[in-house]
Amino acid sequence: MTEKKKADNITWHESKVNKNDRRKLNKHTSAVLWFTGLSGSGKSTLAVEVERKLNERGIHTYILDGDNIRHGLNKDLGFSPEDRSENIRRIGEVTKLFVDAGIMTLTAFISPYHEERQQVRELLNDLEFIEIYVKCSLEAAEIRDPKGLYKKARNGEIKNFTGIDAPYEAPKHPELIVETDQLSLEDSVKQVIEFLERKGYIYL
Repeated sequence: MTEKKKADNITWHESKVNKNDRRKLNKHTSAVLWFTGLSGSGKSTLAVEVERKLNERGIHTYILDGDNIRHGLNKDLGFSPEDRSENIRRIGEVTKLFVDAGIMTLTAFISPYHEERQQVRELLNDLEFIEIYVKCSLEAAEIRDPKGLYKKARNGEIKNFTGIDAPYEAPKHPELIVETDQLSLEDSVKQVIEFLERKGYIYL
């Protein structure tokens, strides 16, 4: 494969409005809530409901969902290890921009590899990356199988499927673990909101 040539003669232009200015305007801080877990664990469902709760409290938010992003920004990527890595690299750069814009950003990606999640963490300042492990057993995820993907993977119709023929590296030290195969959606959302309150990301 021919290596892509990096752009030359580029210069970073500083804005006269910075991240703290935008946060003051929004009247809240900004960070990334990085929901990671197996397909079918409930990442997107949880992110959507958490966003709704935050919106009700006047917090500026945006969700970056794995499937949605693959309809646009990352539609040229497949599911090989290399493409998965590039998928997360791009999302990491996008989340950095959203945090700089002063927005509470929620991402719902399987993001199966520890190294890639760590690289995103290192793009951001301390306390701006909140890794939320949406913990769900493979058995429970397969029973749910909302998109029918596990069945296709078991039948050999889908290759490199996380949990079947591709690995998932569970977070070692996430900021929060939400066991969606043990908790109701309501209690899962409550756990996330209470964490954000307790850590001072949002106020009572």
